[in-house]
Amino acid sequence: MRALGDLEKAKVMRRFFKTGPGQYGQGDVFIGITVPASRQVAKKYASEITLADVKTLLHSQIHEERLVALLMLVQKYQGEPEKTTKFYLENLDRVNNWDLVDLTAPSILGAFLLDRREDRSILYRLARSQVLWERRVSIVSTYAFIRKNDFADTLKISEMLLSDSHDLMHKAVGWMLREVGKRDPAAEEGFLKQHYKKMPRTALRYAIERFSEDKRRAYMQGAV
Repeated sequence: MRALGDLEKAKVMRRFFKTGPGQYGQGDVFIGITVPASRQVAKKYASEITLADVKTLLHSQIHEERLVALLMLVQKYQGEPEKTTKFYLENLDRVNNWDLVDLTAPSILGAFLLDRREDRSILYRLARSQVLWERRVSIVSTYAFIRKNDFADTLKISEMLLSDSHDLMHKAVGWMLREVGKRDPAAEEGFLKQHYKKMPRTALRYAIERFSEDKRRAYMQGAV
Protein backbone atom coordinates (compact mmCIF):
# COMPACT_ATOMS: atom_id res chain seq x y z
CA MET A 1 0.00 0.00 0.00
CA ARG A 2 2.82 2.41 0.79
CA ALA A 3 4.16 1.83 -2.73
CA LEU A 4 0.78 2.91 -4.16
CA GLY A 5 0.83 6.21 -2.30
CA ASP A 6 1.08 9.57 -4.04
CA LEU A 7 2.07 12.69 -2.07
CA GLU A 8 0.22 15.07 -4.39
CA LYS A 9 -2.99 13.02 -4.16
CA ALA A 10 -2.55 12.90 -0.39
CA LYS A 11 -2.54 16.72 -0.22
CA VAL A 12 -5.78 16.87 -2.21
CA MET A 13 -7.38 14.19 -0.03
CA ARG A 14 -6.45 16.00 3.19
CA ARG A 15 -8.32 19.06 1.95
CA PHE A 16 -11.25 17.07 0.53
CA PHE A 17 -11.79 15.10 3.76
CA LYS A 18 -11.49 18.20 5.96
CA THR A 19 -8.54 17.17 8.11
CA GLY A 20 -7.74 20.64 9.45
CA PRO A 21 -8.15 21.83 13.05
CA GLY A 22 -11.80 21.78 14.13
CA GLN A 23 -12.95 20.02 10.95
CA TYR A 24 -14.76 16.67 10.94
CA GLY A 25 -11.67 14.75 9.76
CA GLN A 26 -9.21 16.54 12.01
CA GLY A 27 -5.88 14.73 12.19
CA ASP A 28 -6.72 12.00 9.68
CA VAL A 29 -3.61 10.89 7.76
CA PHE A 30 -3.64 10.24 4.01
CA ILE A 31 -0.93 8.75 1.82
CA GLY A 32 -2.70 9.25 -1.50
CA ILE A 33 -4.12 5.89 -2.60
CA THR A 34 -7.20 5.97 -4.82
CA VAL A 35 -10.35 4.00 -3.99
CA PRO A 36 -10.00 1.71 -7.06
CA ALA A 37 -6.43 0.86 -6.03
CA SER A 38 -7.60 0.24 -2.45
CA ARG A 39 -10.30 -2.09 -3.77
CA GLN A 40 -7.71 -4.06 -5.70
CA VAL A 41 -5.57 -4.54 -2.59
CA ALA A 42 -8.60 -5.61 -0.54
CA LYS A 43 -9.76 -8.07 -3.19
CA LYS A 44 -6.30 -9.58 -3.55
CA TYR A 45 -5.70 -10.23 0.15
CA ALA A 46 -9.14 -10.55 1.78
CA SER A 47 -9.22 -14.35 1.61
CA GLU A 48 -5.74 -14.68 3.11
CA ILE A 49 -5.90 -12.19 5.94
CA THR A 50 -7.36 -12.94 9.39
CA LEU A 51 -9.75 -10.74 11.34
CA ALA A 52 -6.91 -10.07 13.77
CA ASP A 53 -4.89 -8.66 10.86
CA VAL A 54 -7.90 -6.68 9.66
CA LYS A 55 -8.15 -5.19 13.15
CA THR A 56 -4.51 -4.13 13.01
CA LEU A 57 -5.14 -2.31 9.73
CA LEU A 58 -8.38 -0.87 11.04
CA HIS A 59 -6.57 0.71 13.98
CA SER A 60 -4.06 2.42 11.71
CA GLN A 61 -3.88 6.20 11.74
CA ILE A 62 -3.68 6.07 7.94
CA HIS A 63 -7.06 6.54 6.32
CA GLU A 64 -6.43 4.29 3.32
CA GLU A 65 -5.31 1.42 5.55
CA ARG A 66 -8.59 1.65 7.45
CA LEU A 67 -10.42 1.77 4.13
CA VAL A 68 -8.71 -1.39 2.88
CA ALA A 69 -9.49 -3.13 6.17
CA LEU A 70 -13.17 -2.27 5.78
CA LEU A 71 -13.26 -3.28 2.12
CA MET A 72 -11.80 -6.63 3.19
CA LEU A 73 -14.67 -6.95 5.66
CA VAL A 74 -17.13 -6.42 2.82
CA GLN A 75 -15.43 -9.31 1.01
CA LYS A 76 -15.43 -11.48 4.14
CA TYR A 77 -19.11 -10.79 4.80
CA GLN A 78 -20.10 -13.08 1.94
CA GLY A 79 -18.67 -16.12 3.74
CA GLU A 80 -19.25 -15.20 7.39
CA PRO A 81 -22.03 -12.62 7.67
CA GLU A 82 -22.74 -12.95 11.39
CA LYS A 83 -19.11 -12.99 12.48
CA THR A 84 -18.20 -10.13 10.16
CA THR A 85 -21.12 -7.96 11.29
CA LYS A 86 -20.26 -8.54 14.93
CA PHE A 87 -16.65 -7.52 14.25
CA TYR A 88 -17.82 -4.45 12.33
CA LEU A 89 -19.99 -3.27 15.21
CA GLU A 90 -17.30 -3.97 17.80
CA ASN A 91 -14.91 -1.75 15.84
CA LEU A 92 -17.36 0.88 14.68
CA ASP A 93 -15.29 3.65 16.24
CA ARG A 94 -12.75 3.07 13.45
CA VAL A 95 -15.37 3.67 10.75
CA ASN A 96 -14.68 7.33 11.24
CA ASN A 97 -15.13 9.23 8.02
CA TRP A 98 -18.01 9.49 5.57
CA ASP A 99 -16.41 7.40 2.81
CA LEU A 100 -15.63 4.60 5.27
CA VAL A 101 -19.28 4.59 6.32
CA ASP A 102 -20.73 4.84 2.82
CA LEU A 103 -18.61 2.07 1.30
CA THR A 104 -19.36 -0.45 4.05
CA ALA A 105 -22.51 0.20 6.09
CA PRO A 106 -25.03 -0.96 3.43
CA SER A 107 -22.91 -3.99 2.48
CA ILE A 108 -22.34 -5.20 6.04
CA LEU A 109 -24.81 -3.93 8.65
CA GLY A 110 -27.55 -3.15 6.13
CA ALA A 111 -27.17 -6.50 4.40
CA PHE A 112 -27.22 -8.33 7.74
CA LEU A 113 -30.41 -6.59 8.88
CA LEU A 114 -32.18 -6.87 5.55
CA ASP A 115 -33.98 -10.09 6.43
CA ARG A 116 -34.31 -9.22 10.11
CA ARG A 117 -37.31 -6.94 10.00
CA GLU A 118 -38.27 -7.86 13.55
CA ASP A 119 -35.09 -6.42 15.07
CA ARG A 120 -33.51 -3.42 13.43
CA SER A 121 -33.36 -1.63 16.76
CA ILE A 122 -29.61 -1.13 16.51
CA LEU A 123 -30.16 1.39 13.70
CA TYR A 124 -32.38 3.47 15.96
CA ARG A 125 -29.81 3.34 18.77
CA LEU A 126 -27.15 4.50 16.33
CA ALA A 127 -29.43 7.27 15.07
CA ARG A 128 -29.59 8.61 18.64
CA SER A 129 -25.80 8.43 19.12
CA GLN A 130 -23.72 11.49 19.96
CA VAL A 131 -21.13 10.22 17.44
CA LEU A 132 -21.56 11.69 13.97
CA TRP A 133 -20.32 8.60 12.13
CA GLU A 134 -22.64 6.27 14.06
CA ARG A 135 -25.60 8.42 13.08
CA ARG A 136 -24.45 8.30 9.46
CA VAL A 137 -24.17 4.49 9.69
CA SER A 138 -27.78 4.37 10.89
CA ILE A 139 -29.23 6.04 7.80
CA VAL A 140 -26.78 4.85 5.13
CA SER A 141 -27.21 1.21 6.22
CA THR A 142 -30.82 1.47 5.06
CA TYR A 143 -29.60 1.76 1.47
CA ALA A 144 -29.57 -2.04 1.52
CA PHE A 145 -33.30 -1.99 2.32
CA ILE A 146 -34.08 0.66 -0.27
CA ARG A 147 -32.56 -1.50 -2.99
CA LYS A 148 -35.17 -4.12 -2.08
CA ASN A 149 -38.03 -1.59 -2.08
CA ASP A 150 -38.20 -1.61 1.71
CA PHE A 151 -38.49 2.07 2.73
CA ALA A 152 -40.10 2.13 6.19
CA ASP A 153 -36.91 2.33 8.25
CA THR A 154 -35.31 4.87 5.93
CA LEU A 155 -38.29 7.19 6.36
CA LYS A 156 -38.49 6.72 10.14
CA ILE A 157 -34.77 7.30 10.67
CA SER A 158 -34.79 10.26 8.27
CA GLU A 159 -37.51 11.82 10.41
CA MET A 160 -35.41 11.24 13.55
CA LEU A 161 -32.43 12.94 11.94
CA LEU A 162 -34.16 16.02 10.52
CA SER A 163 -33.01 18.08 13.49
CA ASP A 164 -29.39 16.90 13.25
CA SER A 165 -27.01 19.84 13.24
CA HIS A 166 -24.29 18.41 10.98
CA ASP A 167 -24.14 19.06 7.24
CA LEU A 168 -22.86 15.53 6.58
CA MET A 169 -26.06 14.16 8.08
CA HIS A 170 -28.20 16.52 6.03
CA LYS A 171 -26.49 15.20 2.90
CA ALA A 172 -26.92 11.56 3.96
CA VAL A 173 -30.62 11.96 4.73
CA GLY A 174 -31.26 13.78 1.46
CA TRP A 175 -29.33 11.14 -0.46
CA MET A 176 -31.34 8.27 1.04
CA LEU A 177 -34.64 10.07 0.40
CA ARG A 178 -33.58 10.60 -3.21
CA GLU A 179 -32.84 6.87 -3.50
CA VAL A 180 -36.32 6.09 -2.17
CA GLY A 181 -37.74 8.44 -4.78
CA LYS A 182 -35.96 6.66 -7.61
CA ARG A 183 -37.99 3.57 -6.78
CA ASP A 184 -41.18 5.03 -5.35
CA PRO A 185 -41.70 8.74 -6.09
CA ALA A 186 -44.94 8.77 -4.11
CA ALA A 187 -43.21 7.51 -0.97
CA GLU A 188 -40.56 10.22 -1.16
CA GLU A 189 -43.04 12.99 -1.92
CA GLY A 190 -45.33 11.85 0.87
CA PHE A 191 -42.45 12.30 3.29
CA LEU A 192 -41.35 15.61 1.78
CA LYS A 193 -44.80 17.18 1.82
CA GLN A 194 -45.03 16.41 5.52
CA HIS A 195 -41.56 17.63 6.44
CA TYR A 196 -39.99 19.80 3.74
CA LYS A 197 -40.70 23.14 5.41
CA LYS A 198 -38.63 22.21 8.46
CA MET A 199 -35.95 20.15 6.69
CA PRO A 200 -32.38 21.48 6.53
CA ARG A 201 -31.93 23.10 3.12
CA THR A 202 -29.05 20.80 2.20
CA ALA A 203 -31.13 17.69 2.94
CA LEU A 204 -33.98 19.07 0.85
CA ARG A 205 -31.72 19.98 -2.08
CA TYR A 206 -30.24 16.48 -2.12
CA ALA A 207 -33.68 14.87 -1.87
CA ILE A 208 -35.22 16.80 -4.77
CA GLU A 209 -32.19 16.69 -7.07
CA ARG A 210 -33.98 14.55 -9.68
CA PHE A 211 -37.19 16.58 -9.69
CA SER A 212 -38.10 18.93 -12.53
CA GLU A 213 -36.78 22.47 -12.26
CA ASP A 214 -40.25 23.84 -11.54
CA LYS A 215 -40.91 21.30 -8.80
CA ARG A 216 -37.49 21.89 -7.23
CA ARG A 217 -38.15 25.63 -7.17
CA ALA A 218 -41.56 25.09 -5.57
CA TYR A 219 -40.08 22.97 -2.80
CA MET A 220 -37.22 25.39 -2.12
CA GLN A 221 -39.64 28.32 -2.02
CA GLY A 222 -42.07 26.49 0.27
CA ALA A 223 -44.83 26.61 -2.31
CA VAL A 224 -45.76 22.95 -2.74
